[in-house]
Amino acid sequence: MAKNIHGMGPSEKGCPVEFTVGIIGGKWKGILLYYLINGVKRFNELRRSCPNITQRMLTLQLRELEQDGIVHREVFQQIPPKVEYSLTPLGETLIPIILLMKEWGESHRDTISELHGS
Repeated sequence: MAKNIHGMGPSEKGCPVEFTVGIIGGKWKGILLYYLINGVKRFNELRRSCPNITQRMLTLQLRELEQDGIVHREVFQQIPPKVEYSLTPLGETLIPIILLMKEWGESHRDTISELHGS
């Protein structure tokens, strides 16, 4: 959540890059947004897409994205329960950023790996 990131109060503007990173930063949020670009996903679909994320962390990250208005969570009253996640219109404004991050990663992965001796 970006309401009070890095010491910024709600009335202080702060750095816009810092604000954006506060919304989509961290290990999993950008990855989850990337998988949601192609449409609605159920919780377990996201979990399979990110096998290294714990169920608790996936829940927390999705909850934060929902609270920030980036992701919509729809619960269907049925047995077994069904929950679907999708990007909101605000979340869709992040698609170009996520796709540029993907492109940058594809273009520079080998260079960075060489620098790290991988």
